[in-house]
Amino acid sequence: MRARADIDLDAIAANVRTLGRLVAPARVCAVVKAGGYGHGAAPVAQASIDAGAACLAVAHVEEGEALRAAGVDAAVLLLSEPDPGAMPRLVAARLQPTLYTHAGIEAASAAAVAAGVTLDAHLKVDTGMRRVGADPVDAVARAKEIDGAAGLALDGVWTHLAVADEPDHEFTAEQLRRFRAVVEELQSAGMRPRTLHTANSAGAIAHPDARADLVRCGIAVYGLAPSPQLAARVPLVPALTLRSEVSFVKQVGAGEGISYGLRHRFAHDTTVATVTIGYADGVRRRLSEVGGEVLIGGRRHPIVGTITMDQLMVDCGDHPVAPGDEVVLIGRQGDEEITAEEWAERLDTIPYEVVCGIGPRVERRWHRSGGPVEGSGTPTSG
Repeated sequence: MRARADIDLDAIAANVRTLGRLVAPARVCAVVKAGGYGHGAAPVAQASIDAGAACLAVAHVEEGEALRAAGVDAAVLLLSEPDPGAMPRLVAARLQPTLYTHAGIEAASAAAVAAGVTLDAHLKVDTGMRRVGADPVDAVARAKEIDGAAGLALDGVWTHLAVADEPDHEFTAEQLRRFRAVVEELQSAGMRPRTLHTANSAGAIAHPDARADLVRCGIAVYGLAPSPQLAARVPLVPALTLRSEVSFVKQVGAGEGISYGLRHRFAHDTTVATVTIGYADGVRRRLSEVGGEVLIGGRRHPIVGTITMDQLMVDCGDHPVAPGDEVVLIGRQGDEEITAEEWAERLDTIPYEVVCGIGPRVERRWHRSGGPVEGSGTPTSG
Protein backbone atom coordinates (compact mmCIF):
# COMPACT_ATOMS: atom_id res chain seq x y z
CA MET A 1 0.00 0.00 0.00
CA ARG A 2 1.35 3.40 -0.98
CA ALA A 3 -1.72 5.52 -0.33
CA ARG A 4 -5.34 4.41 -0.10
CA ALA A 5 -8.74 5.81 0.74
CA ASP A 6 -11.16 3.30 2.24
CA ILE A 7 -14.81 4.25 1.83
CA ASP A 8 -17.46 2.76 4.08
CA LEU A 9 -20.62 2.45 1.97
CA ASP A 10 -22.60 1.44 5.05
CA ALA A 11 -21.77 4.89 6.45
CA ILE A 12 -22.98 6.50 3.22
CA ALA A 13 -26.23 4.54 3.46
CA ALA A 14 -26.68 5.41 7.14
CA ASN A 15 -26.22 9.12 6.40
CA VAL A 16 -28.77 9.02 3.57
CA ARG A 17 -31.30 7.29 5.84
CA THR A 18 -30.62 9.79 8.64
CA LEU A 19 -31.15 12.72 6.30
CA GLY A 20 -34.25 11.10 4.87
CA ARG A 21 -35.81 10.81 8.31
CA LEU A 22 -34.86 14.40 9.10
CA VAL A 23 -36.42 15.99 6.02
CA ALA A 24 -39.45 13.75 5.42
CA PRO A 25 -41.78 14.09 3.61
CA ALA A 26 -39.22 15.83 1.39
CA ARG A 27 -37.06 13.46 -0.65
CA VAL A 28 -33.26 13.26 -0.68
CA CYS A 29 -31.17 13.95 -3.77
CA ALA A 30 -27.60 12.67 -3.24
CA VAL A 31 -25.05 14.96 -4.83
CA VAL A 32 -22.20 12.89 -6.27
CA LYS A 33 -20.31 15.46 -8.33
CA ALA A 34 -16.52 15.76 -8.15
CA GLY A 35 -16.12 12.01 -8.01
CA GLY A 36 -18.55 11.75 -5.13
CA TYR A 37 -16.61 14.43 -3.21
CA GLY A 38 -13.50 12.28 -3.63
CA HIS A 39 -15.25 9.14 -2.33
CA GLY A 40 -16.08 7.53 -5.68
CA ALA A 41 -19.13 8.67 -7.63
CA ALA A 42 -20.65 5.39 -8.81
CA PRO A 43 -20.35 3.33 -5.59
CA VAL A 44 -21.65 6.25 -3.51
CA ALA A 45 -24.47 6.83 -5.99
CA GLN A 46 -25.64 3.23 -5.85
CA ALA A 47 -25.33 3.05 -2.06
CA SER A 48 -27.37 6.25 -1.77
CA ILE A 49 -30.13 5.00 -4.05
CA ASP A 50 -30.22 1.66 -2.23
CA ALA A 51 -30.63 3.59 1.04
CA GLY A 52 -33.62 5.54 -0.22
CA ALA A 53 -32.30 8.58 -2.09
CA ALA A 54 -34.83 9.58 -4.74
CA CYS A 55 -32.30 10.80 -7.28
CA LEU A 56 -28.72 11.97 -7.85
CA ALA A 57 -27.07 15.21 -8.94
CA VAL A 58 -23.84 16.02 -10.75
CA ALA A 59 -22.18 19.15 -12.10
CA HIS A 60 -21.15 18.11 -15.63
CA VAL A 61 -22.46 15.95 -18.44
CA GLU A 62 -19.28 13.84 -18.26
CA GLU A 63 -20.06 12.96 -14.66
CA GLY A 64 -23.52 11.79 -15.60
CA GLU A 65 -22.14 9.75 -18.48
CA ALA A 66 -19.69 8.07 -16.10
CA LEU A 67 -22.54 7.05 -13.81
CA ARG A 68 -24.42 5.51 -16.73
CA ALA A 69 -21.27 3.68 -17.89
CA ALA A 70 -20.96 2.24 -14.36
CA GLY A 71 -24.52 0.92 -14.51
CA VAL A 72 -26.22 3.52 -12.34
CA ASP A 73 -29.78 3.86 -13.67
CA ALA A 74 -31.36 6.35 -11.26
CA ALA A 75 -32.56 9.83 -12.21
CA VAL A 76 -29.61 12.25 -12.46
CA LEU A 77 -30.03 16.03 -12.34
CA LEU A 78 -27.39 18.27 -13.90
CA LEU A 79 -26.85 21.20 -11.53
CA SER A 80 -25.74 23.76 -14.12
CA GLU A 81 -26.86 24.39 -17.67
CA PRO A 82 -24.40 22.67 -20.01
CA ASP A 83 -22.91 24.12 -23.15
CA PRO A 84 -25.50 23.91 -25.96
CA GLY A 85 -23.20 21.57 -27.87
CA ALA A 86 -23.37 19.03 -25.03
CA MET A 87 -27.16 18.72 -25.09
CA PRO A 88 -27.26 15.66 -27.41
CA ARG A 89 -24.94 13.83 -25.00
CA LEU A 90 -27.14 14.87 -22.08
CA VAL A 91 -30.14 13.37 -23.88
CA ALA A 92 -28.26 10.19 -24.76
CA ALA A 93 -27.27 9.74 -21.09
CA ARG A 94 -30.85 10.33 -19.92
CA LEU A 95 -29.86 13.25 -17.68
CA GLN A 96 -32.24 15.92 -16.41
CA PRO A 97 -31.03 19.39 -17.41
CA THR A 98 -31.03 22.53 -15.33
CA LEU A 99 -31.89 25.41 -17.66
CA TYR A 100 -31.92 29.20 -17.28
CA THR A 101 -30.97 30.81 -20.62
CA HIS A 102 -32.75 31.13 -23.94
CA ALA A 103 -29.83 29.46 -25.73
CA GLY A 104 -29.82 26.55 -23.31
CA ILE A 105 -33.56 26.01 -23.63
CA GLU A 106 -33.38 26.08 -27.43
CA ALA A 107 -30.50 23.59 -27.48
CA ALA A 108 -32.18 21.23 -25.03
CA SER A 109 -35.40 21.33 -27.04
CA ALA A 110 -33.61 20.63 -30.31
CA ALA A 111 -31.68 17.70 -28.82
CA ALA A 112 -34.81 16.20 -27.30
CA VAL A 113 -36.81 16.53 -30.52
CA ALA A 114 -33.97 14.98 -32.53
CA ALA A 115 -33.94 12.00 -30.18
CA GLY A 116 -37.72 11.70 -30.02
CA VAL A 117 -37.89 12.09 -26.24
CA THR A 118 -39.26 14.50 -23.65
CA LEU A 119 -36.80 15.91 -21.14
CA ASP A 120 -37.87 16.70 -17.58
CA ALA A 121 -36.13 20.04 -17.11
CA HIS A 122 -35.51 22.07 -13.96
CA LEU A 123 -35.43 25.87 -13.99
CA LYS A 124 -32.84 27.42 -11.69
CA VAL A 125 -33.60 30.81 -10.21
CA ASP A 126 -30.83 33.03 -8.84
CA THR A 127 -32.26 34.38 -5.57
CA GLY A 128 -28.98 35.86 -4.37
CA MET A 129 -26.06 33.46 -4.82
CA ARG A 130 -25.13 35.43 -7.95
CA ARG A 131 -23.46 32.47 -9.63
CA VAL A 132 -25.86 31.05 -12.25
CA GLY A 133 -29.61 31.01 -12.75
CA ALA A 134 -32.43 33.11 -14.10
CA ASP A 135 -33.06 36.44 -12.44
CA PRO A 136 -36.35 36.36 -10.50
CA VAL A 137 -37.80 39.02 -12.79
CA ASP A 138 -37.15 36.73 -15.78
CA ALA A 139 -38.07 33.44 -14.11
CA VAL A 140 -41.69 33.25 -15.25
CA ALA A 141 -40.74 34.03 -18.83
CA ARG A 142 -38.06 31.32 -18.76
CA ALA A 143 -40.52 28.85 -17.23
CA LYS A 144 -43.07 29.59 -19.94
CA GLU A 145 -40.35 29.11 -22.56
CA ILE A 146 -39.46 25.68 -21.14
CA ASP A 147 -43.10 24.71 -20.73
CA GLY A 148 -43.87 25.62 -24.31
CA ALA A 149 -40.78 24.14 -25.94
CA ALA A 150 -41.08 20.93 -27.94
CA GLY A 151 -39.46 18.00 -26.18
CA LEU A 152 -39.30 19.73 -22.77
CA ALA A 153 -41.43 19.52 -19.63
CA LEU A 154 -41.02 21.85 -16.66
CA ASP A 155 -40.51 19.28 -13.92
CA GLY A 156 -38.80 21.38 -11.26
CA VAL A 157 -37.84 24.85 -10.10
CA TRP A 158 -35.01 25.47 -7.68
CA THR A 159 -32.50 27.83 -6.16
CA HIS A 160 -29.28 27.57 -4.16
CA LEU A 161 -28.75 29.04 -0.69
CA ALA A 162 -25.61 31.10 -0.16
CA VAL A 163 -25.33 31.22 3.64
CA ALA A 164 -27.40 28.31 4.94
CA ASP A 165 -24.32 27.03 6.79
CA GLU A 166 -24.51 30.16 8.96
CA PRO A 167 -27.78 29.31 10.71
CA ASP A 168 -28.39 32.79 12.12
CA HIS A 169 -27.73 34.67 8.88
CA GLU A 170 -30.85 36.53 7.83
CA PHE A 171 -30.15 36.29 4.09
CA THR A 172 -31.40 32.69 3.90
CA ALA A 173 -34.90 33.85 4.84
CA GLU A 174 -34.65 36.55 2.17
CA GLN A 175 -33.67 34.03 -0.49
CA LEU A 176 -36.59 31.80 0.47
CA ARG A 177 -38.93 34.80 0.32
CA ARG A 178 -37.72 35.62 -3.21
CA PHE A 179 -38.10 32.00 -4.27
CA ARG A 180 -41.64 31.74 -2.94
CA ALA A 181 -42.57 34.92 -4.77
CA VAL A 182 -41.41 33.32 -8.02
CA VAL A 183 -43.39 30.15 -7.26
CA GLU A 184 -46.52 32.23 -6.59
CA GLU A 185 -46.07 33.99 -9.93
CA LEU A 186 -45.70 30.64 -11.67
CA GLN A 187 -48.87 29.36 -10.05
CA SER A 188 -50.73 32.51 -11.07
CA ALA A 189 -49.59 31.79 -14.61
CA GLY A 190 -51.00 28.26 -14.38
CA MET A 191 -47.67 26.44 -13.93
CA ARG A 192 -47.20 24.02 -11.05
CA PRO A 193 -43.88 22.19 -11.34
CA ARG A 194 -43.83 18.80 -9.63
CA THR A 195 -40.63 19.45 -7.66
CA LEU A 196 -39.52 22.57 -5.79
CA HIS A 197 -36.12 22.50 -4.10
CA THR A 198 -33.96 25.05 -2.31
CA ALA A 199 -31.98 23.22 0.39
CA ASN A 200 -28.40 21.99 0.25
CA SER A 201 -27.01 19.98 3.19
CA ALA A 202 -26.93 23.05 5.42
CA GLY A 203 -30.42 24.07 4.41
CA ALA A 204 -31.72 20.57 5.06
CA ILE A 205 -30.17 20.48 8.53
CA ALA A 206 -30.63 24.03 9.79
CA HIS A 207 -33.63 25.44 7.90
CA PRO A 208 -36.74 23.23 8.00
CA ASP A 209 -38.70 25.78 5.95
CA ALA A 210 -36.21 25.31 3.08
CA ARG A 211 -36.84 21.58 2.61
CA ALA A 212 -39.75 21.89 0.15
CA ASP A 213 -40.16 18.74 -2.00
CA LEU A 214 -36.51 17.73 -2.32
CA VAL A 215 -33.19 18.43 -0.57
CA ARG A 216 -29.89 18.27 -2.43
CA CYS A 217 -27.45 16.80 0.07
CA GLY A 218 -23.77 16.69 -0.75
CA ILE A 219 -21.28 16.95 2.11
CA ALA A 220 -23.69 15.46 4.68
CA VAL A 221 -24.02 12.26 2.63
CA TYR A 222 -20.31 11.72 3.24
CA GLY A 223 -20.70 12.15 6.99
CA LEU A 224 -19.28 15.66 7.26
CA ALA A 225 -20.98 18.73 8.69
CA PRO A 226 -21.49 21.67 6.31
CA SER A 227 -19.92 24.04 8.87
CA PRO A 228 -18.64 24.01 12.45
CA GLN A 229 -21.87 25.66 13.57
CA LEU A 230 -23.81 22.63 12.34
CA ALA A 231 -21.52 19.93 13.73
CA ALA A 232 -23.41 17.38 15.85
CA ARG A 233 -26.80 18.76 14.81
CA VAL A 234 -27.39 15.44 13.02
CA PRO A 235 -25.64 12.12 13.81
CA LEU A 236 -23.58 11.66 10.66
CA VAL A 237 -20.91 8.98 10.13
CA PRO A 238 -17.70 9.95 8.25
CA ALA A 239 -17.26 7.52 5.39
CA LEU A 240 -13.62 7.98 4.37
CA THR A 241 -10.35 6.85 5.91
CA LEU A 242 -7.12 8.03 4.27
CA ARG A 243 -4.18 5.69 4.87
CA SER A 244 -0.57 5.29 3.87
CA GLU A 245 2.41 3.45 5.32
CA VAL A 246 5.90 3.98 6.66
CA SER A 247 8.52 3.36 3.98
CA PHE A 248 11.70 4.29 5.85
CA VAL A 249 12.82 4.96 9.44
CA LYS A 250 15.87 6.95 10.48
CA GLN A 251 17.47 8.43 13.58
CA VAL A 252 17.97 12.20 13.46
CA GLY A 253 20.14 14.17 15.83
CA ALA A 254 19.36 17.31 17.77
CA GLY A 255 19.89 20.44 15.69
CA GLU A 256 19.51 18.73 12.33
CA GLY A 257 17.08 20.07 9.74
CA ILE A 258 14.73 18.08 7.54
CA SER A 259 13.17 18.25 4.07
CA TYR A 260 13.27 21.11 1.56
CA GLY A 261 14.51 24.35 3.05
CA LEU A 262 15.50 22.63 6.30
CA ARG A 263 12.67 24.66 7.83
CA HIS A 264 12.20 22.34 10.76
CA ARG A 265 15.08 21.60 13.13
CA PHE A 266 14.90 19.04 15.89
CA ALA A 267 15.33 20.12 19.51
CA HIS A 268 16.49 16.63 20.53
CA ASP A 269 17.48 13.28 19.08
CA THR A 270 14.45 11.54 17.62
CA THR A 271 13.10 8.88 15.27
CA VAL A 272 11.70 10.05 11.95
CA ALA A 273 9.41 7.98 9.72
CA THR A 274 9.00 8.69 6.02
CA VAL A 275 5.46 8.15 4.72
CA THR A 276 4.56 7.45 1.09
CA ILE A 277 2.02 10.20 0.48
CA GLY A 278 2.51 13.85 -0.44
CA TYR A 279 0.96 16.99 -1.82
CA ALA A 280 0.35 15.38 -5.23
CA ASP A 281 -2.03 13.07 -3.35
CA GLY A 282 -3.92 15.87 -1.63
CA VAL A 283 -1.95 16.38 1.60
CA ARG A 284 -1.65 20.13 1.56
CA ARG A 285 1.92 21.41 1.75
CA ARG A 286 1.00 23.81 4.57
CA LEU A 287 -0.29 21.05 6.83
CA SER A 288 3.11 20.55 8.46
CA GLU A 289 3.32 24.27 9.22
CA VAL A 290 0.00 24.40 11.06
CA GLY A 291 0.32 21.45 13.42
CA GLY A 292 -0.81 18.62 11.15
CA GLU A 293 -0.53 15.15 12.66
CA VAL A 294 -0.92 11.52 11.64
CA LEU A 295 -1.72 8.33 13.56
CA ILE A 296 0.88 5.56 13.87
CA GLY A 297 0.37 2.78 16.38
CA GLY A 298 -2.73 4.48 17.71
CA ARG A 299 -0.79 7.63 18.69
CA ARG A 300 -0.71 11.13 17.24
CA HIS A 301 2.63 12.18 15.77
CA PRO A 302 3.47 15.55 14.18
CA ILE A 303 4.29 15.96 10.51
CA VAL A 304 7.66 17.72 10.33
CA GLY A 305 9.45 19.59 7.59
CA THR A 306 8.10 20.58 4.20
CA ILE A 307 5.63 18.08 2.75
CA THR A 308 7.01 16.96 -0.61
CA MET A 309 5.23 15.84 -3.75
CA ASP A 310 5.29 12.14 -2.95
CA GLN A 311 6.34 11.82 0.70
CA LEU A 312 6.11 13.40 4.11
CA MET A 313 8.05 12.93 7.34
CA VAL A 314 6.78 12.28 10.85
CA ASP A 315 8.49 12.81 14.22
CA CYS A 316 7.86 9.60 16.17
CA GLY A 317 9.95 10.54 19.20
CA ASP A 318 11.01 7.42 21.11
CA HIS A 319 7.94 5.40 20.12
CA PRO A 320 8.56 2.21 18.15
CA VAL A 321 7.98 2.45 14.40
CA ALA A 322 9.01 0.25 11.46
CA PRO A 323 8.70 0.19 7.67
CA GLY A 324 5.30 -1.13 6.67
CA ASP A 325 3.47 0.32 9.68
CA GLU A 326 0.06 1.73 8.83
CA VAL A 327 -0.30 5.52 8.89
CA VAL A 328 -3.77 7.08 9.16
CA LEU A 329 -4.08 10.67 7.96
CA ILE A 330 -7.87 10.95 8.12
CA GLY A 331 -9.87 8.46 10.16
CA ARG A 332 -9.60 6.38 13.29
CA GLN A 333 -6.76 4.20 14.57
CA GLY A 334 -7.18 2.71 18.02
CA ASP A 335 -8.76 5.28 20.30
CA GLU A 336 -7.53 8.27 18.30
CA GLU A 337 -9.21 9.97 15.35
CA ILE A 338 -8.20 12.69 12.90
CA THR A 339 -11.07 14.17 10.90
CA ALA A 340 -11.37 16.08 7.66
CA GLU A 341 -12.87 18.88 9.75
CA GLU A 342 -9.63 18.99 11.79
CA TRP A 343 -7.59 19.38 8.60
CA ALA A 344 -9.98 22.10 7.44
CA GLU A 345 -9.70 24.02 10.70
CA ARG A 346 -5.90 23.87 10.65
CA LEU A 347 -5.72 24.89 6.99
CA ASP A 348 -8.37 27.62 7.24
CA THR A 349 -10.56 25.95 4.65
CA ILE A 350 -13.62 23.69 4.52
CA PRO A 351 -13.86 19.89 4.69
CA TYR A 352 -15.30 19.88 1.14
CA GLU A 353 -11.93 21.03 -0.18
CA VAL A 354 -10.08 18.48 1.94
CA VAL A 355 -11.91 15.40 0.66
CA CYS A 356 -12.34 16.64 -2.91
CA GLY A 357 -8.60 17.34 -2.98
CA ILE A 358 -7.54 13.73 -2.37
CA GLY A 359 -5.79 13.01 -5.64
CA PRO A 360 -6.35 10.37 -8.32
CA ARG A 361 -3.10 8.56 -7.41
CA VAL A 362 -4.75 7.51 -4.15
CA GLU A 363 -6.44 4.16 -4.68
CA ARG A 364 -10.06 3.98 -3.54
CA ARG A 365 -11.48 0.82 -1.99
CA TRP A 366 -15.13 0.49 -1.07
CA HIS A 367 -16.59 -1.86 1.50
CA ARG A 368 -19.77 -2.76 3.32
CA SER A 369 -20.32 -4.71 6.51
CA GLY A 370 -20.31 -7.92 4.48
CA GLY A 371 -16.84 -7.24 3.10
CA PRO A 372 -15.15 -5.47 0.19
CA VAL A 373 -17.14 -4.19 -2.76
CA GLU A 374 -15.71 -5.41 -6.04
CA GLY A 375 -13.53 -2.91 -7.87
CA SER A 376 -11.08 -0.21 -6.94
CA GLY A 377 -9.71 2.84 -8.65
CA THR A 378 -10.02 6.61 -8.86
CA PRO A 379 -12.99 8.68 -7.59
CA THR A 380 -14.67 8.70 -11.01
CA SER A 381 -14.12 5.01 -11.67
CA GLY A 382 -15.75 2.02 -10.05
